[in-house]
Amino acid sequence: MAVKERMSGNEAVSYAIRQINPDVMPAFPITPSTEIPQLVSSYIANGEMDTEFIPVESEHSSMSAAIGAEAAGARSLTATSSAGLALMWEELLLAASNRMPLVLALVCRTLSGPININCDHSDGMGARDTGWIQIYAENNQEAYDNFIQAYPIAEHPDVRLPVMICQDGFITSHAVENIELLEDAEVKKFAGEYKPQEYLLNPGHPVSVGPYAASNYVMEAKKNQELAMERAKEVILNTARDFYQLSGRSYGLFEEYRTQDADYIMLLIGSAAGTAKQAADDLREKGIRAGVIKLRVFRPFPAAELAQALKNCKMAAVMDRCESYNGNGGPLGCETDAALFRNKINIRTVNYIYGLGGRDFTVEDVYRVFRELEEAVNNGTEITQYQYIGLRK
Repeated sequence: MAVKERMSGNEAVSYAIRQINPDVMPAFPITPSTEIPQLVSSYIANGEMDTEFIPVESEHSSMSAAIGAEAAGARSLTATSSAGLALMWEELLLAASNRMPLVLALVCRTLSGPININCDHSDGMGARDTGWIQIYAENNQEAYDNFIQAYPIAEHPDVRLPVMICQDGFITSHAVENIELLEDAEVKKFAGEYKPQEYLLNPGHPVSVGPYAASNYVMEAKKNQELAMERAKEVILNTARDFYQLSGRSYGLFEEYRTQDADYIMLLIGSAAGTAKQAADDLREKGIRAGVIKLRVFRPFPAAELAQALKNCKMAAVMDRCESYNGNGGPLGCETDAALFRNKINIRTVNYIYGLGGRDFTVEDVYRVFRELEEAVNNGTEITQYQYIGLRK
């Protein structure tokens, strides 16, 4: 039975952690994710869960401790943001390459410099090639639901990869919304008990974790890791189907909103999808057939599926909430263009950069983007490729 509540995104994720009751949580505070370990430690102090909470001296240490706990056979997690994730860089790679199915709650915040505590996706996107599965939320409900699905994905024998559950700093992490919670017993059953096949504290079955690999082993290890990432796509979808049976809420690799007959589609990630959907509704009333695709799963990247979803539109705007500094566009823009090319889908795209450092992204901004697409298609107007939205002159 659903329990109606009002919660911030941080509260929702913390509540999901309480319901799952993992074994170990090392953590170090950093804005805007600090509330998550704070709330979890309160649950532990109040006797509502028996997770072992480990206060550490840095984010590097928190991920290192999570890896150690996971290697010992304990279900583990941590939470961080921004520079905290950057400080974990070495350990992120070790977690993935050692096939540790731990979970990280990432509250997205811009990376320095200049120093800024507000939302963009530079932290998550900066870690996009570390071997972690990445799932992004539009709102508080999705942040809660995504976390509940994280362990069944990570721990699946076909996957065994760490999962990063991402939400937008302050926009969802601190804003309070209506939310439907599941019963504790339902969540606990859905997450199941962690039963690792190999772990350090298993007498009589010795294993090595993180050994040195000579050159004639490394490529095979990397390929197996890549194959696990490919298999994760099906596991994510199967887990979402099981979650639908439990909650009635449906999830996929991405969400299509009014795209079936859309001439123009905006592709984006995270909380800005709500703004884009509102603008698409408004433009539909004026006869402009606008649609939105909200990407939920960035890793593994659903290239073929996205190409098929975009193939019938006349033009697409691909929106990046971070800068890739490659002189050619943001990460979502570049990966989408590659997906279209490899799948032989010949539509025009324009890459926009928006919302850096918490810069507002409004329905008026979305109107302008869609009208630029319409002008380009109907009147041949040239659009500046790879442009910033809301940039002060």
